[in-house]
Amino acid sequence: MIDFPNYSRSYDRTRHAVRFWGHDSAIEASFFIDEGALKRIQPSAHSSESGFLDAFDANRDLICATAARKYVRGSRGSYDLFAGDF
Repeated sequence: MIDFPNYSRSYDRTRHAVRFWGHDSAIEASFFIDEGALKRIQPSAHSSESGFLDAFDANRDLICATAARKYVRGSRGSYDLFAGDF
């Protein structure tokens, strides 16, 4: 089962997404939630790095629950979350 104990997150300008990490025992997986998904779950989010990070922080529980549903142990190193996932 994946868990998200690390509250670190960062904005990736190249991918236009917020990156965060989950852990399944010793396995670390990267997750990216794109700007469109953040705008879907928080339409009032400002279209800026700080705005997207704030939207992530305000909706962290929903985002992590969605990421956990998408996670498959050992299948990949990173996962992308898009608006259709919410």
